[in-house]
Amino acid sequence: MKMKSSTATTALRTQAIGLLAVAAALLAGCASPQHRAPIEDRGSRAGAGAGAGAAVVGPSTAAADATKVAPGAENAGKPGFYSVRPGDTLIRIGLETGENWHDVARWNNIDNPNQLEVGQVLRVTAPGTDAAATIARPVPPTKAETRPLDANGKPVVVAAAASGTAAASAAPMPAATPTPAASAATRDSADDNLIWAWPTAAAVSTPFDEVRGKGLVFAGKAGDPVLAAADGRVIYAGSGLRGYGNLVIVKHNNTYLTAYAHNQALLVKEDQVVRRGQKIAEMGSSDAERVQLHFELRKLGTAIDPARLLPPR
Repeated sequence: MKMKSSTATTALRTQAIGLLAVAAALLAGCASPQHRAPIEDRGSRAGAGAGAGAAVVGPSTAAADATKVAPGAENAGKPGFYSVRPGDTLIRIGLETGENWHDVARWNNIDNPNQLEVGQVLRVTAPGTDAAATIARPVPPTKAETRPLDANGKPVVVAAAASGTAAASAAPMPAATPTPAASAATRDSADDNLIWAWPTAAAVSTPFDEVRGKGLVFAGKAGDPVLAAADGRVIYAGSGLRGYGNLVIVKHNNTYLTAYAHNQALLVKEDQVVRRGQKIAEMGSSDAERVQLHFELRKLGTAIDPARLLPPR
């Protein structure tokens, strides 16, 4: 009996040693370099073809991007063309060039206005026009408004007498005394038959600053009327231009446009014809710290001091 017990113990010990040897072999196999999880070398696979949605950028792709030419680059620097800068939108480009952003999109076959490339060169004058001649063309002076204006910027009409005569209204207006502002209006205007009026009865709180403000700031109350400064057509009404809040842009002719920013309500739509003194918005504080009207007057896209054209108050 003692011999049989010793034999059984020896067999069990041998079996255990065998199992330990198998386990060790398996562990060694898992740690072997031949069985490591595959690691993809993305750099070596660039150009070998990536799966859908996996944009793998390798040396050859980076080199191609570095030498990529922006659309329209051949027209960079030419009159009538504009190079897109960081942060630009079609609305801002229209404001900077004095053009309707819809026209800019059409002239450049842009279907998605949100897809612009930095460095892309856009046409900002109608095809077939001489941009250089448009910019340099001489134009006659405008007619300065010398009649008194009411709060809406319209000429004051004197009521007729009860007898039906209009002696009061027919009385000749006294000749306007030339002032620096009136002289500037005559000297700096660029379109005949274009008469200007103030966009609000509120007082100017911040004068024109070409570097920082690019316009006049009027301090008023929420809901105060904002008036079109001259006859024209609305080319933008919305809030898509950062820093301007609810904005209206009116194009008056091929030379001038005006912008009215920070409104609480817009009362006109794009492509709508407006008349001088017409209420187009209500003053507010959209995208601003306080209630105000930021008013810009642009000549061929360049902001100028509105006081050079507006009639004396």
